[in-house]
Amino acid sequence: MSRSELDWFKSSYSSAQGDSCIEIAVTGQAIHVRDSKDVTRPHFAVGRAEWARFVGFVSEV
Repeated sequence: MSRSELDWFKSSYSSAQGDSCIEIAVTGQAIHVRDSKDVTRPHFAVGRAEWARFVGFVSEV
């Protein structure tokens, strides 16, 4: 899936200035992650199970 076909969104915790943030796009197979400050750079994708583990980890911190 190309970058332009993904439905990207920022966290509701993102600052009003939009700095220091990531955007994610969810598909059936993966979570795609990109830098919101430079959306022309390549993004990376992780599996849904790996993303769930990551979110679980950071929510405990």
